[in-house]
Amino acid sequence: MPKFPEIKVKLVNEDGNAFAIMGRVTSAMRRAGLQKEDIDTYRKDATTGNYDHLLRVTMETVTTR
Repeated sequence: MPKFPEIKVKLVNEDGNAFAIMGRVTSAMRRAGLQKEDIDTYRKDATTGNYDHLLRVTMETVTTR
């Protein structure tokens, strides 16, 4: 289960570029009212590896569809 299951981000049929994914996730996190520290933690964790790592961190952070 993701850390923030109430935040839903669509990945299917969307731009799969890593920066586009991070942008959609961080925007959703801001709209949900998360603290800057939570958003910064996601961005730091998501960018510490390859593309597969980014997807894994994203799915561990928010609900993806």
